[in-house]
Amino acid sequence: MQTEPIQIRRPIPRPTARWQADDVEALFALPFNELLFKAQNIHREHFDPAEVQLSTLLSIKTGGCPENCGYCPQSAHFETGVEATPLMQPDAVLAAAQRAKDAGATRFCMGAAWRGPKDRDIPRVAELVSAVKSLGLETCATLGMLGDGHAEALRDAGLDYYNHNIDSAPDLYGDIITTRQFDDRLDTLHKVRSAGVKVCCGGIVGMGESRTQRAALIATLANMEPYPESVPINHLVQVEGTPLHGLPPLDPFEFVRTIAAARITMPKAMVRLSAGRQQLGDAVQALCFLAGANSIFYGDKLLVTGNPDVDADKVLLGKLGMRTS
Repeated sequence: MQTEPIQIRRPIPRPTARWQADDVEALFALPFNELLFKAQNIHREHFDPAEVQLSTLLSIKTGGCPENCGYCPQSAHFETGVEATPLMQPDAVLAAAQRAKDAGATRFCMGAAWRGPKDRDIPRVAELVSAVKSLGLETCATLGMLGDGHAEALRDAGLDYYNHNIDSAPDLYGDIITTRQFDDRLDTLHKVRSAGVKVCCGGIVGMGESRTQRAALIATLANMEPYPESVPINHLVQVEGTPLHGLPPLDPFEFVRTIAAARITMPKAMVRLSAGRQQLGDAVQALCFLAGANSIFYGDKLLVTGNPDVDADKVLLGKLGMRTS
């Protein structure tokens, strides 16, 4: 009688502890001006403080995701009005990438609402990556959890970055998502690193977490070896129908402190203002740039949630005297 082979899960490399969560929380506790001064000095050591990089994010496969991430309107578990769509055709993606390039974006990220792509999906996504790469744009994809060989196939197609956020501090993760484990995130990040693809990894704040948990999120990212090249910091966009809708909003100064802590602990990373910029407003975004943010997602939509339109961003950057890279 044949028996099923035993599935042995590979051990996942754990982050080293260059930063203790207590150390990061101590940064949060600094007087606001002192924290921003510290972050700005570190930022100037590695970047032009007046320069910002523009990325555009396109949903190439929307809705119907089997995961139950409590913040996500694309989850099939929640009634949010988002309809499931199939994977976009190459011509449509290429046209969107060209529009993004014409508007000034230098990186184009493609997101698909999957738990993870199936083997049959990878050649189709690889075709999209190659098409976008042909325009001279940096390429990024966020497709969920990757299987063996997926990262290598995407790398060979020209993928520069893979986005896979850890979302929250490890001790909060199970309160936000139950259809996967925190270690599943680390496993995919390990696959991406092993394939030689750069890592884009950040999290979401404003999900009801404590300051201690925000500090632990930043510490977990900063302790990765190496830490991510790109760190998107998302401000929760509350969507009716999701479990996190109706939470008290995060104090905007606490969001700025999170940006500063990310810059201090990950000096050479691109720290990106991502979801929730529309809710932050111009003044808070300006403080975020002062705190060390040097990249934004650019365009009128982030997957399925609103984003400041291109013209509004151009006006804001012009007021601040900032240049695009």
